[in-house]
Amino acid sequence: MIEVVGVRFKSSGKIYYFDPIGLTIPAGTDVVVETARGLEYGKAVLGNRQVELKKVVQPLRKVIRLATVEDREKMLAAQEKEEQARALCLEKIVQRQLPMKLVGVEYSFDGSKVLFYFTAEGRVDFRELVKDLAAIFKTRIELRQIGVRDEAKMLGGLGSCGRELCCASFLSDFEPVSIRMAKEQNLSLNPSKISGICGRLMCCLKYESYGYECNKKCRCPKNQEKQKDPSEIELAEELLKEGYLTEADLADYPELEEIIVQVKEKDEEQDK
Repeated sequence: MIEVVGVRFKSSGKIYYFDPIGLTIPAGTDVVVETARGLEYGKAVLGNRQVELKKVVQPLRKVIRLATVEDREKMLAAQEKEEQARALCLEKIVQRQLPMKLVGVEYSFDGSKVLFYFTAEGRVDFRELVKDLAAIFKTRIELRQIGVRDEAKMLGGLGSCGRELCCASFLSDFEPVSIRMAKEQNLSLNPSKISGICGRLMCCLKYESYGYECNKKCRCPKNQEKQKDPSEIELAEELLKEGYLTEADLADYPELEEIIVQVKEKDEEQDK
């Protein structure tokens, strides 16, 4: 077991484990941590806890410090720069006539790198665009192509249910979703009915999939089958032996078939 804290860098992003280095960090605390991209500002969503070593991705990086007022101001200043960087990048994309759609911009906390997220139907040669951006921002530039599901997660929106998109509100990871899940749930296979705004199968098809799989394995009774409590069966058995149940009542208790036969045989012997 190893002590960690869970840190999230976006409201609905993935949770990463970090070494608290002896600090007591309650959930909801802003922290500055060490990452592969340098120092980053995040929020501890899981306080100090012990987890199995196999669940931790090595090397386990450290929490540098609890965030200060200066750290928060620095983070907010970086977010303001992102809007300006987005406008400049869009302008350069139009100038270069590149077949790509800019989705988001992200400044690293220490300002050492600017990350641009985009979507495109195929591969895009953006080497000249990187040179243009590097000349403007005087820092390291990275362009990262993402899929349509990640685009929906970043931009947000409302689903067909009228609620905020699951991926933008609480889902930390995308799980595989297949058309088989829709078939098992007896849903319409019309793409417009089972697809999200990203054009892919809705993530919520996964939510009830486990229940349907469990139903198959457990062989749960059909809806129309009446299930009886064991105590009810015991009572019916006793009433049957005492002769208090009618023929119509007996039809409701197939579990008592053997007892019914015994009682009928007993009645026949008494009649003789």
